[in-house]
Amino acid sequence: MRQHTFLRPLALALAVAGLSACGGGTAPNQPAAAPATPTTPAAAPAPIKVGIALGGGAAKGFAHIGVIKMLEANGYAPAVVSGTSAGAVVGALYASGMNAFDMQEKAVALDEAKIRDLQLSSGGLVVGKKLEDYVNEQVGRKTLEQMAKPFVAVATRLEDGERTVFARGNTGQAVRASSSVPGVFQPVTIGKYHFVDGGIVSPVPVDAARQLGADVVVAVDISNKARGKTPGDMLGTLGQSIAIMGQKLGEAELARADVVIRPQVLDIGPADFAQRASAILEGEKAALAAMPQIRERIAQLQAERARAAQLAQEKVREAEYKACLEKRSSLQKLAGMAGMGEGCVGAR
Repeated sequence: MRQHTFLRPLALALAVAGLSACGGGTAPNQPAAAPATPTTPAAAPAPIKVGIALGGGAAKGFAHIGVIKMLEANGYAPAVVSGTSAGAVVGALYASGMNAFDMQEKAVALDEAKIRDLQLSSGGLVVGKKLEDYVNEQVGRKTLEQMAKPFVAVATRLEDGERTVFARGNTGQAVRASSSVPGVFQPVTIGKYHFVDGGIVSPVPVDAARQLGADVVVAVDISNKARGKTPGDMLGTLGQSIAIMGQKLGEAELARADVVIRPQVLDIGPADFAQRASAILEGEKAALAAMPQIRERIAQLQAERARAAQLAQEKVREAEYKACLEKRSSLQKLAGMAGMGEGCVGAR
């Protein structure tokens, strides 16, 4: 304490003497204050980007519309979309710029004849060209890269079983490839390869949504589950067979989602389009039940980002303070010790 008391008048005397020498016989001026270093304003944390991964399930896919409707109603409209099979159909329409109510109107008005083109063939009963044309018509002939929201469709490459993510090109063709259930739809030829239903390798495309930049991935699982019952028709048998094949892979991928929504649509058959209203309602109910979990996860990420931003700002202030100290002259430092000049602003 005595040392500090001694240094203060000494520093003051030296500062005044130095300034007097520079100014001749004129009255000493106040020591030049070190300019306060402007503090960089804190950047606002980036908004949380919600992505939705829509799984396959034929006519059960109408449930996706109900899920999206509730997400939009609660302020969590998905920013990016990935889809497999039926999920690719709904995902394409949504990513093109439609909202959930637009899609519901389309679903109610849908005539099955517009998307089914039967043909006896060794590759499948349904060609799939009508589905391709329907999707392209609904999305205004936009290519995948022209969508209002980033969107990808997931399919399986028949030659080697490779998971293929379509992010560019013909939207209807990509959706058709993603929806081509083996034995029902004929494989889709794109380039030198053939593609079938994406549900074989990625029943609910969580990883694809994450690759699009989603911070929070909401996965919608409408797939068949083996429940000890024998399916009643060929489509049911094929659907359940695909679900069983992709079940282990699907479980691993679903575990990487932040929230999993499972609408209660297991009793809706793969071709039961008459149950579309019921499927939409089940989607709404399941999404509402999951809303607290979605809010909690988003709030958690927001808190983590705010804390990271705060730590980054503290580091910036500390760096600014050190830079300010290094720029000060010896005279300014003495004046600061004497309490005659402004100090550096920043971390101490």
